Amino acid sequence: MKGNIRIKEIQEEERPYEKCMRFGASNLTDIELLAVLLRTGTRGENSLQLAEKLLHPVFSQEGILNIHKWTLEQLLQVKGIGKVKAVQILCLSELSKRLSKATAQPGLSFTTPSTIAKYYMEDMRHGSHESMKLLLLNTKTRLIGETDISKGTINSAVVSPRELFVEALQKNAVSIILLHNHPSGDPSPSKEDVLITRRIRDAGQLIGVELLDHIIIGNNCYTSMKEKGLLF
Repeated sequence: MKGNIRIKEIQEEERPYEKCMRFGASNLTDIELLAVLLRTGTRGENSLQLAEKLLHPVFSQEGILNIHKWTLEQLLQVKGIGKVKAVQILCLSELSKRLSKATAQPGLSFTTPSTIAKYYMEDMRHGSHESMKLLLLNTKTRLIGETDISKGTINSAVVSPRELFVEALQKNAVSIILLHNHPSGDPSPSKEDVLITRRIRDAGQLIGVELLDHIIIGNNCYTSMKEKGLLF
Protein backbone atom coordinates (compact mmCIF):
# COMPACT_ATOMS: atom_id res chain seq x y z
CA MET A 1 0.00 0.00 0.00
CA LYS A 2 1.41 3.35 -0.98
CA GLY A 3 2.37 5.71 1.79
CA ASN A 4 0.19 8.58 0.60
CA ILE A 5 -3.06 6.59 0.62
CA ARG A 6 -5.31 7.56 3.52
CA ILE A 7 -7.75 5.16 5.18
CA LYS A 8 -10.67 7.21 3.81
CA GLU A 9 -9.39 6.58 0.30
CA ILE A 10 -9.55 2.79 0.75
CA GLN A 11 -12.79 1.14 -0.37
CA GLU A 12 -15.18 1.22 2.58
CA GLU A 13 -15.59 -2.56 2.80
CA GLU A 14 -11.79 -2.90 3.10
CA ARG A 15 -11.32 -0.36 5.89
CA PRO A 16 -10.50 -2.19 9.15
CA TYR A 17 -13.23 -0.59 11.29
CA GLU A 18 -15.98 -1.08 8.72
CA LYS A 19 -14.73 -4.59 7.95
CA CYS A 20 -14.98 -5.46 11.65
CA MET A 21 -18.52 -4.10 11.87
CA ARG A 22 -19.58 -6.06 8.81
CA PHE A 23 -17.76 -9.38 9.22
CA GLY A 24 -16.63 -9.50 12.85
CA ALA A 25 -13.22 -9.09 14.50
CA SER A 26 -12.21 -12.69 13.74
CA ASN A 27 -12.10 -11.84 10.03
CA LEU A 28 -9.49 -9.12 10.47
CA THR A 29 -5.76 -9.70 10.05
CA ASP A 30 -3.37 -8.94 12.91
CA ILE A 31 -2.40 -5.69 11.18
CA GLU A 32 -6.05 -4.68 10.71
CA LEU A 33 -6.87 -5.40 14.35
CA LEU A 34 -4.02 -3.23 15.56
CA ALA A 35 -4.94 -0.50 13.04
CA VAL A 36 -8.45 -0.34 14.53
CA LEU A 37 -6.94 0.23 17.98
CA LEU A 38 -4.44 2.82 16.71
CA ARG A 39 -7.30 4.62 14.89
CA THR A 40 -5.04 7.09 13.08
CA GLY A 41 -1.69 7.12 11.37
CA THR A 42 0.54 10.07 10.68
CA ARG A 43 1.33 12.32 7.71
CA GLY A 44 2.18 10.11 4.74
CA GLU A 45 1.42 6.88 6.64
CA ASN A 46 -2.02 5.50 7.46
CA SER A 47 -2.95 3.38 10.49
CA LEU A 48 -2.54 0.11 8.56
CA GLN A 49 1.03 0.98 7.62
CA LEU A 50 1.79 2.12 11.14
CA ALA A 51 0.40 -1.17 12.51
CA GLU A 52 2.50 -3.14 10.03
CA LYS A 53 5.61 -1.29 11.17
CA LEU A 54 4.91 -2.27 14.79
CA LEU A 55 4.12 -5.91 14.07
CA HIS A 56 6.88 -6.42 11.50
CA PRO A 57 9.82 -4.21 12.49
CA VAL A 58 13.09 -4.72 10.66
CA PHE A 59 14.76 -6.12 13.81
CA SER A 60 12.31 -8.97 14.44
CA GLN A 61 10.34 -11.59 12.53
CA GLU A 62 7.96 -12.58 15.33
CA GLY A 63 4.85 -10.87 13.95
CA ILE A 64 2.10 -10.30 16.49
CA LEU A 65 4.40 -11.37 19.35
CA ASN A 66 6.36 -8.17 18.78
CA ILE A 67 3.61 -6.38 20.70
CA HIS A 68 5.24 -7.81 23.83
CA LYS A 69 8.75 -6.75 22.79
CA TRP A 70 8.32 -2.99 22.50
CA THR A 71 9.30 -0.79 25.44
CA LEU A 72 7.89 2.67 26.07
CA GLU A 73 11.18 4.24 25.04
CA GLN A 74 11.31 2.27 21.78
CA LEU A 75 7.70 3.07 20.90
CA LEU A 76 8.25 6.79 21.38
CA GLN A 77 11.02 6.63 18.79
CA VAL A 78 8.59 5.37 16.12
CA LYS A 79 7.23 8.07 13.84
CA GLY A 80 3.48 8.33 14.42
CA ILE A 81 3.60 6.91 17.95
CA GLY A 82 3.12 9.48 20.67
CA LYS A 83 2.57 8.98 24.38
CA VAL A 84 -1.10 8.02 24.02
CA LYS A 85 -0.54 5.34 21.38
CA ALA A 86 2.54 4.04 23.21
CA VAL A 87 0.56 3.60 26.43
CA GLN A 88 -2.29 1.94 24.51
CA ILE A 89 0.12 -0.61 23.02
CA LEU A 90 1.72 -1.36 26.40
CA CYS A 91 -1.73 -1.81 27.93
CA LEU A 92 -2.74 -4.09 25.06
CA SER A 93 0.29 -6.27 25.78
CA GLU A 94 -0.48 -6.44 29.49
CA LEU A 95 -4.18 -7.10 28.88
CA SER A 96 -3.38 -10.05 26.61
CA LYS A 97 -1.17 -11.58 29.33
CA ARG A 98 -3.90 -11.19 31.94
CA LEU A 99 -6.52 -12.70 29.63
CA SER A 100 -4.26 -15.70 29.11
CA LYS A 101 -3.79 -16.17 32.86
CA ALA A 102 -7.51 -15.77 33.55
CA THR A 103 -8.26 -18.41 30.91
CA ALA A 104 -5.75 -20.84 32.42
CA GLN A 105 -6.74 -20.23 36.06
CA PRO A 106 -9.73 -22.61 36.36
CA GLY A 107 -7.52 -25.63 35.61
CA LEU A 108 -4.55 -24.49 37.69
CA SER A 109 -3.20 -27.13 40.07
CA PHE A 110 0.12 -26.72 41.86
CA THR A 111 0.64 -30.48 41.75
CA THR A 112 0.35 -30.56 37.94
CA PRO A 113 3.30 -28.96 36.10
CA SER A 114 1.45 -28.51 32.80
CA THR A 115 -1.21 -26.29 34.40
CA ILE A 116 1.43 -24.21 36.20
CA ALA A 117 3.34 -23.70 32.95
CA LYS A 118 0.17 -22.74 31.11
CA TYR A 119 -0.82 -20.22 33.78
CA TYR A 120 2.56 -18.44 33.82
CA MET A 121 3.45 -18.92 30.14
CA GLU A 122 2.46 -15.46 28.85
CA ASP A 123 4.02 -13.75 31.84
CA MET A 124 7.42 -15.31 31.26
CA ARG A 125 7.97 -16.50 27.69
CA HIS A 126 8.42 -13.04 26.14
CA GLY A 127 11.29 -11.95 28.37
CA SER A 128 14.58 -10.98 26.73
CA HIS A 129 16.47 -11.96 29.90
CA GLU A 130 16.21 -14.91 32.23
CA SER A 131 14.21 -14.30 35.37
CA MET A 132 13.14 -16.57 38.21
CA LYS A 133 9.85 -16.67 40.06
CA LEU A 134 9.31 -18.30 43.45
CA LEU A 135 5.92 -19.82 44.29
CA LEU A 136 5.17 -20.30 48.00
CA LEU A 137 2.73 -23.04 49.05
CA ASN A 138 1.01 -24.07 52.27
CA THR A 139 0.33 -27.52 53.73
CA LYS A 140 -2.54 -28.06 51.26
CA THR A 141 -0.31 -27.14 48.29
CA ARG A 142 -2.19 -23.91 47.78
CA LEU A 143 -0.49 -20.72 46.70
CA ILE A 144 0.13 -18.28 49.55
CA GLY A 145 2.50 -15.98 47.69
CA GLU A 146 4.77 -15.49 44.71
CA THR A 147 7.77 -13.29 44.19
CA ASP A 148 10.37 -12.49 41.55
CA ILE A 149 13.67 -13.76 42.89
CA SER A 150 16.11 -12.72 40.21
CA LYS A 151 16.63 -11.18 36.81
CA GLY A 152 19.74 -12.27 34.99
CA THR A 153 21.61 -11.81 31.78
CA ILE A 154 20.28 -12.97 28.44
CA ASN A 155 21.00 -16.59 29.37
CA SER A 156 21.68 -16.72 33.09
CA ALA A 157 19.44 -16.04 36.08
CA VAL A 158 21.32 -15.30 39.27
CA VAL A 159 19.61 -16.82 42.28
CA SER A 160 20.65 -16.86 45.93
CA PRO A 161 19.33 -19.90 47.88
CA ARG A 162 19.61 -17.84 51.06
CA GLU A 163 17.39 -15.07 49.69
CA LEU A 164 14.96 -17.67 48.42
CA PHE A 165 14.51 -19.45 51.75
CA VAL A 166 14.35 -16.23 53.78
CA GLU A 167 11.32 -15.36 51.67
CA ALA A 168 9.81 -18.83 52.15
CA LEU A 169 10.26 -18.82 55.94
CA GLN A 170 8.86 -15.31 56.30
CA LYS A 171 5.66 -16.45 54.56
CA ASN A 172 5.50 -19.77 56.50
CA ALA A 173 5.67 -21.77 53.29
CA VAL A 174 6.08 -25.53 53.65
CA SER A 175 6.92 -26.12 50.00
CA ILE A 176 8.06 -24.11 47.02
CA ILE A 177 8.11 -24.25 43.22
CA LEU A 178 10.61 -22.42 41.04
CA LEU A 179 9.95 -21.11 37.54
CA HIS A 180 12.34 -19.44 35.17
CA ASN A 181 12.33 -18.63 31.47
CA HIS A 182 14.75 -19.34 28.65
CA PRO A 183 14.73 -16.39 26.19
CA SER A 184 15.96 -18.76 23.46
CA GLY A 185 12.56 -20.47 23.58
CA ASP A 186 14.13 -23.87 24.33
CA PRO A 187 13.18 -25.03 27.84
CA SER A 188 15.83 -27.76 28.03
CA PRO A 189 17.62 -27.42 31.40
CA SER A 190 21.29 -26.52 31.31
CA LYS A 191 23.89 -28.18 33.52
CA GLU A 192 23.82 -25.05 35.68
CA ASP A 193 20.01 -25.25 35.97
CA VAL A 194 20.25 -28.80 37.29
CA LEU A 195 23.06 -27.97 39.74
CA ILE A 196 21.34 -24.94 41.29
CA THR A 197 18.07 -26.86 41.52
CA ARG A 198 19.72 -29.67 43.49
CA ARG A 199 21.48 -27.15 45.75
CA ILE A 200 18.13 -25.54 46.52
CA ARG A 201 16.49 -28.94 47.04
CA ASP A 202 19.23 -29.99 49.51
CA ALA A 203 19.07 -26.69 51.40
CA GLY A 204 15.30 -26.97 51.64
CA GLN A 205 15.53 -30.45 53.10
CA LEU A 206 17.71 -29.13 55.92
CA ILE A 207 15.19 -26.48 56.99
CA GLY A 208 11.97 -28.34 56.20
CA VAL A 209 10.86 -26.54 53.04
CA GLU A 210 10.34 -28.96 50.16
CA LEU A 211 11.18 -28.04 46.57
CA LEU A 212 8.30 -29.58 44.62
CA ASP A 213 9.46 -28.66 41.13
CA HIS A 214 11.53 -26.36 38.97
CA ILE A 215 9.74 -25.50 35.74
CA ILE A 216 11.54 -23.88 32.81
CA ILE A 217 9.38 -21.84 30.46
CA GLY A 218 10.19 -21.80 26.75
CA ASN A 219 8.23 -20.51 23.78
CA ASN A 220 4.84 -22.16 24.30
CA CYS A 221 6.57 -25.16 25.84
CA TYR A 222 8.08 -26.08 29.19
CA THR A 223 10.27 -28.57 31.03
CA SER A 224 9.42 -29.84 34.49
CA MET A 225 12.46 -31.12 36.37
CA LYS A 226 10.15 -33.24 38.49
CA GLU A 227 8.67 -34.90 35.41
CA LYS A 228 12.17 -35.41 34.00
CA GLY A 229 13.36 -37.03 37.23
CA LEU A 230 16.00 -34.37 37.78
CA LEU A 231 15.04 -33.55 41.37
CA PHE A 232 16.24 -36.85 42.72
